[in-house]
Amino acid sequence: MLDFLFRRLTAEPRRGAELFEALTGLAREPHWYVEGQVPDTLDGRFAVLATVTALAVVRLERLDEAGNALSVALTERFIEVMESEHRELGMGDPTLGRTVRKLVGSLSRRTDLWRAAANGDADWAATARDSLYKNAVSPDALAHSAGALERIWSNLQTAGFGQIADGDLG
Repeated sequence: MLDFLFRRLTAEPRRGAELFEALTGLAREPHWYVEGQVPDTLDGRFAVLATVTALAVVRLERLDEAGNALSVALTERFIEVMESEHRELGMGDPTLGRTVRKLVGSLSRRTDLWRAAANGDADWAATARDSLYKNAVSPDALAHSAGALERIWSNLQTAGFGQIADGDLG
């Protein structure tokens, strides 16, 4: 929005972009919407993107300062893209800020859910259900989505910082 005023404050204006693009690619995979039965709607697609982004944030939190910095950059990129996408949908300034804050709050909620699941304090499948679905879902669809998220988490766990930063998620 006011990037031209603050461009010099961030040494790397595109930091986090490669990781966000990789996460967006994961969220666009058809299996989420076919086998996983996540509704193929704006809300459903957002749920998948926010979920995989939350998993990446949880992984980055477990790394050193560079991980924290990339986590911040990823969140900034998420906000930037959400704002841009909603502007393209025709949302005006009076409601845009409130909507983007709601979306960021949704990412934060999912991050808290996945932090608990990754620490073993919450059931993985229940967390997948809470993170991806608004309504009831079949056991097979939930098992598919929970399994896909476990594979993403496993890939994030084995990837080094450089791989994650480059969007090489396995």
